[in-house]
Amino acid sequence: MRKVLIVAPSWIGDTILAQPLFRRLHEIHTGLILDAFAPAWAAPVLERMREVRRVIPNPFAHGEFNLAGRWRTAREVAREGYDTAIVLPNSWKSALLPFLAGIPQRIGFRGEARRGLLNRIHALDETALPQLAQRYALLAEEIGATAPAPLAEPQLDIDGNSVRATLAALGLAPAPAPVAFCPGAEYGPAKRWPAAHFAALARRLAEADFPVWIVGSAKDAPIGAEIEQLSGGTARNLCGRTDLAEAIALLSCARLVVSNDSGLMHVAAALDRPLVALYGSSSTAYTPPLSQQARLLSLALPCSPCFQRECPLGHLKCLNDLPPAMVLEAAKEALS
Repeated sequence: MRKVLIVAPSWIGDTILAQPLFRRLHEIHTGLILDAFAPAWAAPVLERMREVRRVIPNPFAHGEFNLAGRWRTAREVAREGYDTAIVLPNSWKSALLPFLAGIPQRIGFRGEARRGLLNRIHALDETALPQLAQRYALLAEEIGATAPAPLAEPQLDIDGNSVRATLAALGLAPAPAPVAFCPGAEYGPAKRWPAAHFAALARRLAEADFPVWIVGSAKDAPIGAEIEQLSGGTARNLCGRTDLAEAIALLSCARLVVSNDSGLMHVAAALDRPLVALYGSSSTAYTPPLSQQARLLSLALPCSPCFQRECPLGHLKCLNDLPPAMVLEAAKEALS
């Protein structure tokens, strides 16, 4: 029986885009045991993937070295007796743990100073594999093979009892089904559609008697409050009132999700919710939501995608000029 450890990404969206890799590994290896070494904040996503047996918490902050701590963690991981480790991040620190744990086969892409830490290294053809999910999926294959196509769509399992408990704790009714807004983007403001646009969309949706819930982390609470205020209270700000597990439960109730390119956008796709995804500084070709229910909106300006956290030109036209009327039309198409 093969036992595999995934060194998972730090971003929630990237973690969801790794699920096609997990499914492919199970297709190749009957009876596979698959565990993930991941930051605590990503655990609620991995725990809802049926391909993953357990999550081992990654205690190290971004950029933290802490060699003594990595040695201790590696000794604990070594007791599990993994045959293979697949390292998804490209940093050398992410490849250090499987090496220190003595895992025999260590797989990943060629990256910063990783030769020796990894012993099965894939070369990446970015033109042939434009999507991050395709690149991850390639790591299940032999060196020189091609990635499987089409990719399996991510799927998160939902427990009805946890959904009911979340709604009750927040005083929310399950019907009528809401439209959920996800106005945050952890990467930076160049991925955030303006609050005034979200508010204008909320007012139009209220005309059709659709309740609107604003879902996000505590960092998103200020923009959620601004949307609520500008919408005249037609959108209800729930940002910061839930953890990730509860946010997943809320999104599972939505008739439609309108989201920036963010982790919650990929969560909505993995929940098979109708989705309108708004792209500014990022690329629809690199990290699209893997869902037939998603509609992707981008103005495709000459300056985008720039992949910057803040607009380098200072105008953010890629999102400021994306009008609520266009998003409303996409929402109608998604709902139909």
